Amino acid sequence: MTDVRQALTEGSQRIERGEAELLLLYALDKPRSWLIAHDTDPLDATALRTYRAMLERRAVGEPVAYITGRRGFWSFDLEVSQATLIPRPETELLVELALQRLPIDAPVSVVDLGTGSGAIALALAHERKRAHVVATDRSVDALAVAERNAQRLGVRIECLQGDWFEPLTGRRFGMIVSNPPYIEADDVHLAQGDLRFEPPRALSSGADGLDAIRQIAQDAPAHLERGGWLLMEHGWNQGDAVRQVLQAAGFADITTFRDLEDRDRVSGGRYD
Repeated sequence: MTDVRQALTEGSQRIERGEAELLLLYALDKPRSWLIAHDTDPLDATALRTYRAMLERRAVGEPVAYITGRRGFWSFDLEVSQATLIPRPETELLVELALQRLPIDAPVSVVDLGTGSGAIALALAHERKRAHVVATDRSVDALAVAERNAQRLGVRIECLQGDWFEPLTGRRFGMIVSNPPYIEADDVHLAQGDLRFEPPRALSSGADGLDAIRQIAQDAPAHLERGGWLLMEHGWNQGDAVRQVLQAAGFADITTFRDLEDRDRVSGGRYD
């Protein structure tokens, strides 16, 4: 009978060892700490079949997050699906910057445009209990994932279906945040790695990748309170272009912020 150690050896011959561990623990419904004392435990036939089926999926490139239906972000374990972008650690910078500009204990309204799994909206709502956080997405399936995450985590957000500001007619907010699509349409990376499996409309946006960013910046002043902030994630090589977009849209205090790898990652400005 195959034991845990043998299963991990089998898996690490096909995919990265850490990913094999994640898939095996998911098949067994066990925490990582369980591996330390149980590496010689035999696997039952059902768990082994599940594990090997997941190995097959990962070996052909399917992201681990889609195989398990889960991805960690901020302090959460979020549900994800192929209708949503996979949350990434660099997006936590956007959350941190937003929190620095949101009052700790006062009412404030925030909207997360293109929320996907709800990662950004849920992190902000969790950290700012008095904030009213709205999450929009044009994908009904993605919005359903966000709503399930909110319910499971016990975090209250208002989910609205529509493209960017479409469901927000007449509403203004103290802050607008977004991780919009920003990859160039002909970028070769779209046909490589995990990106092959993620929703294309959540990844790329026009020839220079800035179509969505331009639209959001142009429309944001009609939905911001005076002194409100717009913060958007973007590509490492787009800082200059995004600052120009924000300036053309009439924003002040425009700044680009760098991620932990010292690359341009988030730009924003204040609406006077």
